Order: sequence, then structure tokens, then C-alpha cells
Amino acid sequence: MKKIICKVEYDTENAELIQKKVFGAYGDPAGYEKILFKTADGKLFLYGNGGAESPYAEETIKRMSAAKAEEWQKA
Repeated sequence: MKKIICKVEYDTENAELIQKKVFGAYGDPAGYEKILFKTADGKLFLYGNGGAESPYAEETIKRMSAAKAEEWQKA
């Protein structure tokens, strides 16, 4: 997935996967995944995708600060 935020392109295909968290089982309508990525120039972003009843019923990308990414990884 690609998304442009504040004139910066975030692309899951061309970024480094840092950490992945899965909630629920595959096929669960409430299940979802969150994946932390890092771009080639060091920008961090969170990708979310899930079932129809999940918080990520539609694919989404949100940029993250290094501090927030560190917190997210520990949670």
C-alpha cells in the first residue's frame, strides 16, 4: 500500500519491516494486524489492516515519531 502524507510517500512494498503484531486469528472479522515500517530515509510508519469488524476494516498508514514507535514496540 502507498500513501502520501505531508508530501512524503509511505510505501509498504519499499520499506523495511521492523515489527508485526497480529490480533485474532486469520479470517476473524474482528482480527487485524499492525506492522511498523521504516523508509529508506528513516521515516517510521504504522500500517494497519484487518477484518470488517476490526479497528482496521480499511487499510491505513499512519506516520510515527521514533519515540512513539519505541513505545509501540514495547507494548
